[in-house]
Amino acid sequence: MVAGMVNATGSALRERLRAGLTEAMRGRDRATAGVLRVALGVLQNAEAVERDADADRNLAIGRIPVGAGAAEAPRRQLTEAEDIALLAAEVAEREAAAEQYEQAGQSTRAEQLRVEARVLAAYLD
Repeated sequence: MVAGMVNATGSALRERLRAGLTEAMRGRDRATAGVLRVALGVLQNAEAVERDADADRNLAIGRIPVGAGAAEAPRRQLTEAEDIALLAAEVAEREAAAEQYEQAGQSTRAEQLRVEARVLAAYLD
């Protein structure tokens, strides 16, 4: 794929994240694979549309959606800029949490979060 292009399965950022996940899994780098899985999950969760809790309230019993996927709604399509903003927020969240862990005297956990932040930040460049 040409740099900067988006294909039908998602943004260029997502493609880089997926490629990085594959590479981490092949290299048996559990920490990197884990943080990339989380990042991809965050992007996928952001595509979910909220379904009104009362959506089925006034339907006849025979018309209420039943079964796996019966009440599915089309997912939102995020732009590349939205993907980048979400990933940047994940980096910032990890850096802020690392600072809090550091202040609490838990330097090992703080360093782990900083490593995760660096892994994700590398995909923002």
